Amino acid sequence: MGTTHSADGTTLAFDDHAGGDGTPVILVHGITESAVTWGPLIDRLTPNRRVVAVDLRGHGRSGKAERYDLEAMAGDIAAVAVHLGIDRPHLVGHSLGGAVVSAAGAAMPVSSVVDVDQSLQLDAFKGQLMGFADQLRDPAAFPLVIEALFQMMAGDKISPDEMARVDEARRPDQDVVLGVWELLLTESTEHIATVVDEALAGYDGVDVDYLALFGIDPGEGYGDWLAGHIDGAVTEVWADHGHYPHLVDPDRFVARLDAFWS
Repeated sequence: MGTTHSADGTTLAFDDHAGGDGTPVILVHGITESAVTWGPLIDRLTPNRRVVAVDLRGHGRSGKAERYDLEAMAGDIAAVAVHLGIDRPHLVGHSLGGAVVSAAGAAMPVSSVVDVDQSLQLDAFKGQLMGFADQLRDPAAFPLVIEALFQMMAGDKISPDEMARVDEARRPDQDVVLGVWELLLTESTEHIATVVDEALAGYDGVDVDYLALFGIDPGEGYGDWLAGHIDGAVTEVWADHGHYPHLVDPDRFVARLDAFWS
């Protein structure tokens, strides 16, 4: 394990795995999870490249912070890359990590971005989340709501043992989750859409390979919407794979990454 610090002084923890001489990859986990979640992918990726799995601020072994917005977390990924001397990495993020690497790819030099099962139409996600807003703010109800949300999204293709491994490593911190979702819980859909547009503006005129891979269909028209923000972005759906397509079939996932990167 290694550590560095963000621009605002937050301690950032990461696992740096030596590997082949291909372009290094930085992996970013989902909300309430940590670098541990990527376990099945590490051994599959390291034969060809260095792999760095990051704990987001407020997650895993990283420190808590005042800010949990996309700009701050994207800056954390850039800080880790600079600390490790990694130039133009591949970025792969799942769930919250997918939004983070998407924002990071617009703000730092990268070779590619892969977003796993995270729609960037966050204004639409607000509508789903608001039904749980009161329970998320209730300390007694919060852990039950988080558990129910992830059980609902997991799908039935992921093995019970693998889902148990992910759940065992999950650390739901109410302050962190509310901080991450503050934008969605407090702002209008119009403002949220503007924040997303601004976060992705850095892709304008920049040639970055971008893959959005979903296990849950993001809905009709998402691919066109994404390509309108990121030129040449590819949207792919692995039907009925749930929220964890990379853990349902890690061999297929790594093969897809290798094909995309080549």
